[in-house]
Amino acid sequence: MSVVSEFKEFIAKGNVLDLAVGVIIGAAFGKIVTSLTEDILMPIIGLATGGVDFKNWFVAVDGESYATIEAAKEAGAATLNFGLFLNAVIYFFIIAFCVFLIVRFANRFRQPTEVVAVNDPGPTKDQALLMEIRDSLRRP
Repeated sequence: MSVVSEFKEFIAKGNVLDLAVGVIIGAAFGKIVTSLTEDILMPIIGLATGGVDFKNWFVAVDGESYATIEAAKEAGAATLNFGLFLNAVIYFFIIAFCVFLIVRFANRFRQPTEVVAVNDPGPTKDQALLMEIRDSLRRP
C-alpha cells in the first residue's frame, strides 16, 4: 500500500474528521470566551475591585517600580505577571464552566444506554465434575 493511499485512508476515518471539526470549533469558542472574559466580565470584576485592572498586577524583579508591564518591558526589567496569571485562571474556569454546560445540554439528547444484566451461567458439567473430584481429594 502506498503512502498516499494510506494517508487517504487515515484522513477518511471519522475520528480524524471529528477531531478536526472539534479543533476548529474549539478555536472559535476560545475567541468567544476570551471576548466574554475581557470585554464583559473583567470590567465588572475590575469595577468591583475599585477599578483595578488585573493585567497591570505585576512585580518587577529588579526592585524598581513601573506604571505598566509595557514600561517595565521597555526598561528591560523581568517581571512576575501574577495579574495575567489570574486572568488565565479566570479564563480557564469560564471555559470549563461553558464546556460543562454544553456537555450537560448535549447529554439530555442522548438515548440512555440500557444496562444488560449478565447472569453467571455457573460451572459447566466438566467443571462441576472436576470440583467434586477436588473436594473428595481434600477430605481426609
